[in-house]
Amino acid sequence: MASCNSAAVGGRGTDLRTPPTPAIVRRMRDWFVLMAHLIVTTIRAVTPGGARAVIAESLLLKHQLLILTRSRKKAPKLRALDRILLGLGALLVSPQRILKVAVAIRPSTLLRFHRALVRILANHPLPKSGGKGPSWLSAIAEAGDSLWSVDLFRCESILLKSFWVMVVMDVFTRRIVGFGVEPAHIDGISVCRMFNQARSGQPLPTRLSSDHDPLFRFHRWRANLRVLDIEERKSDPFVPRSHPFIERLIGTLRREYLDQTLFRNGRDLHRKLDRFAAYFNERRVHAGLDGRTPFERCGKTVGQLANLDHFAWRSDCSGLFHTPIAA
Repeated sequence: MASCNSAAVGGRGTDLRTPPTPAIVRRMRDWFVLMAHLIVTTIRAVTPGGARAVIAESLLLKHQLLILTRSRKKAPKLRALDRILLGLGALLVSPQRILKVAVAIRPSTLLRFHRALVRILANHPLPKSGGKGPSWLSAIAEAGDSLWSVDLFRCESILLKSFWVMVVMDVFTRRIVGFGVEPAHIDGISVCRMFNQARSGQPLPTRLSSDHDPLFRFHRWRANLRVLDIEERKSDPFVPRSHPFIERLIGTLRREYLDQTLFRNGRDLHRKLDRFAAYFNERRVHAGLDGRTPFERCGKTVGQLANLDHFAWRSDCSGLFHTPIAA
């Protein structure tokens, strides 16, 4: 008896310890998935309006399969009846399930949708925000030379050391007031030192706008503004258009200058930023200023206008920028 059992186990008989084959595992998994779908569908069907949604979803899927099997070599072409059936089915399916039964579309269709949306937005622009207080355009028009904007960004040297740069801008004239540079890991004292460095030797504004960066929440920063008798105004959170001019300035500074040159240390960075400020304030014209420079908006005379028949080129920032001057 013992020999028979050993022969059955050690021979070609079935070993009870043998793991199931991959085919058996796949069948078991398919059965579990099928039972799970059956249970979920049954629960959805017994809820109010659930049977209608289940039937509509099933019809949508079947109709899409019919559309996709019409032609295997090219994208399916929807007929008018197809569009009507798909539209009616989408109205009956619950919003939570619509993405799971979404109709397959071509990339060209998405591009047409995008172009149509662009035309709609161009013909029907968004209404003005009805926030509390005056709009930013009204504040700029009434502020004159008494509103500055301040913001921070980071950049890396040729040795991959990070530096914080503070940009201070006069909103009314679009003039760069100055820059402040500090190594990474700054605190409240560093932020105050950067601001004092940027506005050195210049009259203080009445108001100063900043965003909700945690670096502008230091107690030392707020105390420094109170000592200087400057009212701080915060921009709307997550709304770049509420702080547009300085955000645009930082983007221009990065794309057109810092991404095209290298600097060794903080002193070298500050020297190059001062060169950019001189070019930006004295020789770069702005469409928002009717083709004038920030210095001209301040009432200052920059230089003689160039004659288009007889002029020369002046280079700034190590030849990155060229402006025509009178020859």
